[in-house]
Amino acid sequence: MSRAALLVLADGRFPAGGHAHSGGAEAAVKAGRISGATSLEDFCRGRLNTAGLVSAALAAAAALGVDPALLDSAADARTPSPALRVAGRRLGRQLMRAARATWPSAELDALARAFPKGAHQPVVLGLTARAAGLGPEDAAYCSAYESVSGPATATVRLLSLDPFDATGVLARLAPELDVVARAAADAARHVVDGGVDALPSASAPLLEISAQAHAAWAVRLFAS
Repeated sequence: MSRAALLVLADGRFPAGGHAHSGGAEAAVKAGRISGATSLEDFCRGRLNTAGLVSAALAAAAALGVDPALLDSAADARTPSPALRVAGRRLGRQLMRAARATWPSAELDALARAFPKGAHQPVVLGLTARAAGLGPEDAAYCSAYESVSGPATATVRLLSLDPFDATGVLARLAPELDVVARAAADAARHVVDGGVDALPSASAPLLEISAQAHAAWAVRLFAS
């Protein structure tokens, strides 16, 4: 295992398409739910413990070698919003392109053939981590971090928030990110024996509702 591969995968400059998505932050800013660093922290904390936990567990399970088709179905079941399903598969397709170029893998090739329009991003992320020689905890950490770093980065652009303040939010959330990543990896291990029903199904209804509204906007800076 090369732990440095985790740095490559988690780097915001890795061409996985995440820069085009705000993780719900754009809709939250317009609704007034994010107006500065304090409310950004509240938003990211909620996202980390709901959608972030679910995504991290899916990624960890994929890194363990659980059938990605089963995981993709589990991701669908945990994503009520059609707009978020579309966004998740779009991100998965873009990540797949970058992953296959960076860490060629027969498993990635097989997943790309099975899902030509894109598998859900956390599933692709976990399989990418596996191809890079990383473990389930690594995949969980990467996914959990993405769940909060995306909104934090987007808010800098949306609100002209001081980047130092946005980074401070991520630093303050670090202990909670540890907890979520460990819980996600533990859940993924239960999937090996107990099936995908062992995955967490924490929900964030407001994220789902806002995503549907956001998808209908005529003008927007981010795809989701």
